Amino acid sequence: MKGIILHGGHGTRLRPLTHTGPKQLLPIANKPMSEYCLNALKDAGISEIAIIIGGVASNKVEEYYGNGEKFGVHITYVPQNEPRGISHAINLCKDFIKNEKFIVFLGDNIIKKDILGYREEFEKSEFAASILLCEVDNPSQFGIADLNSDGSIKKIMEKPKNPPTNLAVTGIYFLTPKIFDVISRLKPSWRNELEITDALQMLLEEENKIGYYMITDYWKDTGTPNDIIHANKVILEDMKPYFKGIQEDGVIIKGNLMVGENSIIKSGTKIFGPVIIGKNCVIGPDTIIDKNTSIGDNSEISKCEIADSIIMNGCKIKSNIKIKNSIIAFNSNIKQSDSEDKIFLLGEGTNITL
Repeated sequence: MKGIILHGGHGTRLRPLTHTGPKQLLPIANKPMSEYCLNALKDAGISEIAIIIGGVASNKVEEYYGNGEKFGVHITYVPQNEPRGISHAINLCKDFIKNEKFIVFLGDNIIKKDILGYREEFEKSEFAASILLCEVDNPSQFGIADLNSDGSIKKIMEKPKNPPTNLAVTGIYFLTPKIFDVISRLKPSWRNELEITDALQMLLEEENKIGYYMITDYWKDTGTPNDIIHANKVILEDMKPYFKGIQEDGVIIKGNLMVGENSIIKSGTKIFGPVIIGKNCVIGPDTIIDKNTSIGDNSEISKCEIADSIIMNGCKIKSNIKIKNSIIAFNSNIKQSDSEDKIFLLGEGTNITL
């Protein structure tokens, strides 16, 4: 069985964070969100993985993952020159898949549950496809599945104005090569894209069986800044603490803390976990790092208070301010300011003097 990760798209809802690179490389708990997808496939026993790339700075994907060796997998890159839909992207992998069953992961989907059991069930089944469903509060923003009274899938539709159910089709699909024939006959939607929901619906209409599994724990489509911040919180809550840095006297630490190599926590710093701090960081003095905060490698943070935020690699924040519910991109620099609450969504390389 093989795997596909979709790593394209423009990430318009996440600008300016995505002006300089793909959204799937944005970090959650100091790891690119698409790496969680790759690990889920690897943990399910899948080592042959195709990554669909396209859009802004897609070369950064290849630079990060390489041939997959350091992640314990083998990666094939498949370019998608323009965003023409999930089905179009899947169809580009026809030669890679050949006659095997396969799993498709949208690169911005975070799931906590191991998918090995789903993979094993699907391999033994006669389903033409299986999907993961999750109850959501805003079903009109997702592909939706409607069920028959016997629990089988009745219909699959894309972002209906009046959803008949709240069962969202998540961005994780278990497929067979039958899908390629269907995609070859698909017509573009009003968005001029080949929709995966239309392909699944066509499978149904042609009397193929589609199975499903219900996700009852955590799943998140990280399409907005708030989604990313929430996913960061959930991942941090599950991490086991470790400390590989240096801690000076006069530091207060409560809750789970993860600290990378060569990082220094300076005197007068207070940390209330869960918090993750990367490698080669200097935190403090006189700094408060509050819960659900990620700080990337090579960052310098002092004299400020940060909570529920993501600070990416190479940032310098030396300012008497409070930062909350914010995402600050790589290599940003915030200098001295007054002590007022501020919310930031800063693109890569931003410089602010307040």
